[in-house]
Amino acid sequence: MSPIITAMLILVPAAALMLLAFTTFRQRMAGKSAKKVMRFNLVTFLVLAVLISVFAFVAAAAPGDDAAPQSDAAVVDAQQQTAPEAEEKEEKSANGLGLLAAGLVTGLAGIGGGIAVAAGAPAAIAATSEDPKSFGKSLIFVALGESIALYGVVISILILNKV
Repeated sequence: MSPIITAMLILVPAAALMLLAFTTFRQRMAGKSAKKVMRFNLVTFLVLAVLISVFAFVAAAAPGDDAAPQSDAAVVDAQQQTAPEAEEKEEKSANGLGLLAAGLVTGLAGIGGGIAVAAGAPAAIAATSEDPKSFGKSLIFVALGESIALYGVVISILILNKV
C-alpha cells in the first residue's frame, strides 16, 4: 500500500470521530435529548465503520504500481519463483480472515448477550421482589441470556484452533 493510502486510512477515521464528537456537543447544547443524540452517533459510527472497512479492503486489493511489462519467458520464470511466496501470502491472508472472524464472533455474541441480560435481569429482579420463590426460575432466564456470549467465545476458540 502506498503511504498516501495508509495516511488516509489513519487520518480519515480520526477526523470523522473528532467531527462526530463536535456534532454531539453541539446537539446536546442545542437541547436535543440524549437518546436522540446517542442514536445519531450510533448510526453515524456504523456508517463510518462500514465505509472505512470498504475503503481499506479496496486499497489492499489494488494492484501494485511496480508491475512492468515482461516477456513470456520472464513471466513463467517469475511465476515459478514466486509460487511459494504466493502460497505463504495466501496462508497469511487466511490466518488474518480467521482472526477477523473470531473477533467478530466474540464481539457480536457479547453484544447479543448484553442485550439479553439487559432485558432479562430487570424482569428477574421485579419477579423476585414480588415473589421470592421465583428467584431460581428468574436466574435461569438471566443465565440463558449470558450463555449467548459464552457460545460466541466457544465458536471463537474453535475458529482460532483452525487458524
